[in-house]
Amino acid sequence: MSVAGLRAAARETVSGMPREFWWLWTSTLVNRLGAFVATFMALYLTLDQGYSATYAGLVAALHGLGGVISSLGAGVMTDRLGRRPTMLIAQTSTAVSVAVLGFMQHPFAIAAVAFFVGMASNASRPAVQAMMADIVPPEDRVRAFSLNYWAINLGFAISSAGAGFIAEYSYLAGFLGEALMTLVCAVLVFVKVPESRPEETVVKSVGGKRPKDEVRLTTVLRDGRFMGVVGLSFLVSLIFMQGYVALPVAMGADGLSSSDFGTAIAVNGVLIVILQIPVTRFIQNRDPRLLLIASSLLAGYGFGLTAFAGSVAVYALTVCVWTLAEIVNAPTQTGLVVQLSPVRGRGRYQGMYTMSWAVAALVAPLMSGFVIDHYGAAWLWAACAVIGTVAGLGYWLLMRDLPREAPAGADVLPEPAPVPAEARPDQAEPEAAPAAAMEAAAAPGPASAVEAEPATASAAAEAERAR
Repeated sequence: MSVAGLRAAARETVSGMPREFWWLWTSTLVNRLGAFVATFMALYLTLDQGYSATYAGLVAALHGLGGVISSLGAGVMTDRLGRRPTMLIAQTSTAVSVAVLGFMQHPFAIAAVAFFVGMASNASRPAVQAMMADIVPPEDRVRAFSLNYWAINLGFAISSAGAGFIAEYSYLAGFLGEALMTLVCAVLVFVKVPESRPEETVVKSVGGKRPKDEVRLTTVLRDGRFMGVVGLSFLVSLIFMQGYVALPVAMGADGLSSSDFGTAIAVNGVLIVILQIPVTRFIQNRDPRLLLIASSLLAGYGFGLTAFAGSVAVYALTVCVWTLAEIVNAPTQTGLVVQLSPVRGRGRYQGMYTMSWAVAALVAPLMSGFVIDHYGAAWLWAACAVIGTVAGLGYWLLMRDLPREAPAGADVLPEPAPVPAEARPDQAEPEAAPAAAMEAAAAPGPASAVEAEPATASAAAEAERAR
């Protein structure tokens, strides 16, 4: 493709997004520019503090456990309190806890604070994803998720390379740097990002009391197809987590330094920065089922190839393989999650999806630390290949009858809770709500404030999702 063609493709990719999206995108970029703890915690504990791989895995698991606990709670907060307040609480808490972690020396104190860091840092994810689904039209969501993922990795590519050298000088400087950048991110959200929670989530009854939530966590748990997506997301994220848990430990065992790991893992961010936009244009009209199967296999066997690595160059080559899987998986799976999520339950659905990554962050360190200490890293990389194969088979089975187009009313809640007619003057009878919502979704004009938004368009249907 010519330079002019590349410029035209870039303009087409970034054009048409709401201004609020770009402020949210900027806050994501700023946040990832300060990333340090999740990337270098294992090296900090094993090389700088002298702890075993098992202890490093335990601390990383506690970090993940904090994320598991906060995922569902943050999802509920996102629907009830709002997207913006949830992000502000999460980001300020992250800044404080990360700074405190840098000063901890006792093993128990390190583990305890790492748990709180995991809770705080993971709490903003459901709110960010729900807000993005709120402010971006359905036909542009896959592109929006891809651009946001691009910002994550642009920041990661810059921070991981620089933080590797910072770590050789002072790990404390890395902790304080992440705390500062996270605080800047919170300020940016406070000043520039408005609340986006849909109006129907705050409709009040005649008595001035908020009606009962129409989507509960039990509603999410009963959604069989969505929970299947969550389970498969867990398997895929379990593989990707090895890049930040097992990979640095394995490279350290081969005599490589923290800057070597920073260089190798920076390849991941650089490739995503270079390839995410053109690859997204390529996959936009492809079958999401095939894309998710292919990305699962690439992830599993990409990490499987790590068993044959022994130098920085070969490690970087394996990173290239599983990075391609990540580029394809992230926007495709995010679009699938949004397609399956009702408008008024986006926070809870995104929280449950985020929990799959948090549970993987809990399990992956325990698994990798135990396997490396008792059997060797080669067995761990072989297990990744097996898990990738299982995930690919799971996507093949789960998505066999998934329509390419979202059905009318896909965002409408199943079995909505009745609301008194007096509280809804635009509707004569409560039981007419489902039909009215479906008619609004099928109509060319926009829905009203208390009706569901139009069904997800083909771009989202063809598509989350993944710290």
